[in-house]
Amino acid sequence: MKIKCLVVDDEPLAREGIAGYCSKVPYLELVGSCQNAIEATDRLNEEAIDLIFLDIHMPGMSGLQLIKALKNPPAVVFTTAYRDYAADGFDLNAVDYLVKPVSFERFLQGANKVYEHLLAKKSINLAPGTQEEFFFVKCDGKFVRIYFNEILFLEGMKDYTIIYRKTEKLIVLVSMKKVEENLKSEEFIRVHKSYIVAKSKVNSLEGNQLKINDHLVPISKSLKESVVNNIIGNKLWKRG
Repeated sequence: MKIKCLVVDDEPLAREGIAGYCSKVPYLELVGSCQNAIEATDRLNEEAIDLIFLDIHMPGMSGLQLIKALKNPPAVVFTTAYRDYAADGFDLNAVDYLVKPVSFERFLQGANKVYEHLLAKKSINLAPGTQEEFFFVKCDGKFVRIYFNEILFLEGMKDYTIIYRKTEKLIVLVSMKKVEENLKSEEFIRVHKSYIVAKSKVNSLEGNQLKINDHLVPISKSLKESVVNNIIGNKLWKRG
C-alpha cells in the first residue's frame, strides 16, 4: 500500500528534512511540500492526500486551525518544536505527534503508526457490493481476518463494535455504522439501534428477541415487522 503524503511547514530546512525521511520509507510517496496552510489547502483540493506531516506554528493559519477547517482531513502527523500542543493534536485525531528535531527512528515509528492506521481503515472500508468473503479488523494490536459467514451478530457501543463469532467475541475500534455500510445487505439486518444480525444464524424469534446460539438479541418495536418479514418471510410453514 502506497501512502500519498504532503509536508507542510514554514521552515525550509524542516520541510527538506521530513521530505528526505519520506524518500527512505518505501510505502511513503511524497506528492508535495507547502510552506503554509493556504498552499496546503489548495493542494488538498487538487488531489487525494492520505497523510499530512504538519507543523503547528505557521504564519496566518496554524496547523491546528487547518485541520479544524477541513471537512474530511487525511491522516495527520504533527511535527513541531512545542510539546505543549500534544493534547490539542490528539484531540483532532492525530495519528502521531513528533517533536523537533525529529530523528529518523522516531519518524519511522510515526510512519508505521500511520501505515497500520490506514491499513485498518482500508480493511473495514470495503466497497459496497464487494465480492470479498472476508475483511480485516485490528484487535489487541494485531490484524484479524473476519469471514462474513462466521459472524453471528454485531453489537455497537459508541465508537466500538463487538463482533460475535461462534467461539469468541472481538472488540474493535470502528463504529457499527461504518461496519454496516460495508456488510453484505442481503445477509445482514439491523434489528435494533445497537444490534445487527446475520439472518442465517437466527435460530428462533421469541417475543421481542432473537435467539442466536446461546445469545438473546433484542428487537426494537419499530423494526420488528421488518425483521420478521426479512428473516421469516415466506419460509414459515403452518399446520394445514
